[in-house]
Amino acid sequence: MATFCSGKTSWPELVGEIGAVAAATIKLQNPIVNPIILMLGTPVTREFRCDRVWVWVDAMGRVSKLPVVG
Repeated sequence: MATFCSGKTSWPELVGEIGAVAAATIKLQNPIVNPIILMLGTPVTREFRCDRVWVWVDAMGRVSKLPVVG
């Protein structure tokens, strides 16, 4: 995906994890990025950024989409 971004860029192992735990894991594994927890369906900006990871969670607070840099 984002081969020009530094560090780890996707976290498939976090799908199903609690959102806050996933965000902390992402930050630990790539300190350059800012993980942002959002409910599914929340409108977001669409520009690509190497320093951002959307952490999409469901109503139970579990990660429901693959967290990736962008």
